[in-house]
Amino acid sequence: MMVATNIKMALGSIRGSKWRSFLTMLGIIVGVMSVVTFVSLGEGVRQQVQVQTRQAGEDLITVKPGNVLSRDDQGNVTHIDLLQTFGGNGSLAETDWEAVSAIPSVGMTAPMSFVPGVPTKDDQPLGQGVIIGTTTDMQEALPQTIEFGSWFDVSQDNKNVAVVGQAVAHQLFGENAPVGQVMSIRGQSFVVAGVMRRLQSSPLTPGLDYNLAIFIPYETAKRITGGEPQIRQIYARPAESASLESTVADIEQTLRDKHGGQEDFTALRPEDTMTIANSVVTLLTGLISAVAAISLLVGGIGIMNIMLVSVSERTHEIGVRKAIGATNRQVMMQFVTESTVLSFVGGVLGVLGSYVVNYFLRVFTDLTPVITWQVVTLAIAVALLVGVFFGTAPALKAARKDPIEALREF
Repeated sequence: MMVATNIKMALGSIRGSKWRSFLTMLGIIVGVMSVVTFVSLGEGVRQQVQVQTRQAGEDLITVKPGNVLSRDDQGNVTHIDLLQTFGGNGSLAETDWEAVSAIPSVGMTAPMSFVPGVPTKDDQPLGQGVIIGTTTDMQEALPQTIEFGSWFDVSQDNKNVAVVGQAVAHQLFGENAPVGQVMSIRGQSFVVAGVMRRLQSSPLTPGLDYNLAIFIPYETAKRITGGEPQIRQIYARPAESASLESTVADIEQTLRDKHGGQEDFTALRPEDTMTIANSVVTLLTGLISAVAAISLLVGGIGIMNIMLVSVSERTHEIGVRKAIGATNRQVMMQFVTESTVLSFVGGVLGVLGSYVVNYFLRVFTDLTPVITWQVVTLAIAVALLVGVFFGTAPALKAARKDPIEALREF
């Protein structure tokens, strides 16, 4: 009964000075909103990567330049070089792709080479886009991605044909059917053979959004660039009779021998992609949580300061309560409850704010934040603890006031 009365009094105090209460809670609101938003973004990234991994298949191998990660003798990942993962500027050679393709345990390979240039339509340049030279086997690395038309086939390996992403089709051709339309790449005309369905881009591949991609045959890419395009990664799948692990081992051994013993490449299994995603999310969540902790600390100090002011302003009230029989513990609980309610309301507003932020992120970006009940519960619990911790000192000060001296202050 006493707790309910204290909560009612605390809510009345908040309503009585709305702006002061809001400014007091602001640090808590920002801290909780930051934690919930960024943790939900991390969870969204995890789920995105899981979906993309399932769509691509559990046997898709990605060979990248640079030593992205290290493994122990059992094949477990022991170290991830995040700088190399996202900032690496190396490339693989055409001979690397040919060597991987020649491995008996490899059933399919598809290179991804980035071609410099700005595509145009009627002399109007594409605002954003990336030109990728690849082979017809890319349709096996990206299964069920064509919405209109088809991939180019082997007979078109040196033809000026292209498969474009949804965003490219919309930017260049608007509402017109893109298949059969003509676009220009590096001064040469290309016929659109197919349009990919809209794909969700991954935050882990910020430079590669398939919706902005223009795929052209690899031999065509060589011809229009006048040389060998830089291969940024190679997709591969095991042959029917080979296992994923043995194929990865064969690829690593082949490229290691070809590179003179240097491991300046990485063959990623699907689960390695998840490991990298988890590592990135954990790192970012830790950094954001540290920043949010500072915000919560500032919010807690703000609550403590306003409660100290409240104790001074309500000294006479404290004296009256003690004079009619309130104990030190009851007075203390009144002010602890008030600070806790302040912090709790701030936490709830922070959670609601994160829902609003996540809504706009979903509407205006390709990000898909996922707010779980666990993170909401944890955020509210932390807000409550902040209220209890920083409200204790002012509450003790109120409880220790002498009732006679308190009554004199009117």
